[in-house]
Amino acid sequence: MSVAFLFPGQGSQHQGMLHDLPACASTAVTLEEASRILSRDIFELDSEVALRSTVVAQLALLITEVVYGRALISEGAVPNMVGGLSVGSYAAAVIADSLDLSSALTLVRLRGELMEKVFPHGHGMVAITGLDEKQVSALVAEITSRGAPIFLANVNAPRQIVVSGALAGLEKLMEKVRLAGGSKAQRLDVAVPSHCQLLNPIAEELDRAAAGISLRDPKYVYVGNRSGRPLRDSVSVREDLVSNVAHTVRWHDATTLMFELGARLFLELPPGCVLTKLAATSFPEARAIACAGSRVDFIAQLIRKYHQLKRL
Repeated sequence: MSVAFLFPGQGSQHQGMLHDLPACASTAVTLEEASRILSRDIFELDSEVALRSTVVAQLALLITEVVYGRALISEGAVPNMVGGLSVGSYAAAVIADSLDLSSALTLVRLRGELMEKVFPHGHGMVAITGLDEKQVSALVAEITSRGAPIFLANVNAPRQIVVSGALAGLEKLMEKVRLAGGSKAQRLDVAVPSHCQLLNPIAEELDRAAAGISLRDPKYVYVGNRSGRPLRDSVSVREDLVSNVAHTVRWHDATTLMFELGARLFLELPPGCVLTKLAATSFPEARAIACAGSRVDFIAQLIRKYHQLKRL
């Protein structure tokens, strides 16, 4: 029985999340490192006002996820595979020892700054429940226009799809979803149309910035956003990190692959819980747990138990 670490993306952030981190030696080391790299007090990043910034939200998520992942590893509780949704992929790469935290913070800060600069207003994302990818794609093709383009952004589950683009187009889409029999269409707390071709210039800039960064082959199986397939070398991980912002995220494919590779314990690292719900619904034979609010030693003990069962 294998263990998969899941790292949530933007939208899972909440006030005070950096103040709820596990109190252990590895936490102190990581927070000191992040403070030094960013030249600011890390505990200023999780206020309600600060988290309205795309830059701050993404940095706070990266730090929170890496801290908890490192705390588990310090307890001897390691994953067999890792996967992060959108910006969560950077934390996944750090925990897989493919990317240094310093480089991850540098790239994520640039990623957020470019998003805020290019899309200060007028765009967003909508989550749709109750329609499949084919149905949503047909609605997108019907509604999108040069003046208000919209795009398929995430396939999180067979009937949970996210669309990005101009707010005018998204408003029309939400009306059409209800008429098409969808059960829900909801705006996400994200101001940028992530995971679509509108962000190609940002992906290109990230690619240039990453050219001088050294990555290593991942220590654990790293599952990519774009392909939903295992990426086992540093070149593939680098490409996934810099390009996923401008491509559809195949999250359901990614978690299906993990299940096929033997994952029977899905652990979503703080601060998220949405990925846990998706995994629990898609793979009822497995166990899915959101670690937020749980003691590190309890989760670590559970991980070691699953590793023991795998060896039997």
